Amino acid sequence: MDDAKTLDRRTFTLEAALAILGGVTITISACGGSSYNPGTPSTPAPNPTPNPTPTPAGDKAGSVSVNHGHTAVITAAELTAGGALSLDIRGEADHTHSVSLSAAEIMAIAANQRVSVNSSSEQAHNHTVTFN
Repeated sequence: MDDAKTLDRRTFTLEAALAILGGVTITISACGGSSYNPGTPSTPAPNPTPNPTPTPAGDKAGSVSVNHGHTAVITAAELTAGGALSLDIRGEADHTHSVSLSAAEIMAIAANQRVSVNSSSEQAHNHTVTFN
């Protein structure tokens, strides 16, 4: 028999805080708010693929949030050119996203400054790509 109980927000917050203080792991299921579903029970979610390492000398690899196979790399030649750029970050994922970077953002990345941009939205989700 299922012993699930419905809690209001205040009660949940209080019980969650007490559980955390007690060192208990909390699992929330059926929580909405995300438009990306990495898998279903019959299709397990793919393992995230780290950004490529190592990248050729002078290239800059971006870190892709909620990654499932995407790679974002700006080549040394693109950094030197310093113009606006649109990257295809497909990598090993089964779909693609693009990331648009302005000339100012490319120059900031070349100067080792942190730049974060959002990718295009594909398959009902997008990613944040951070360089440096």
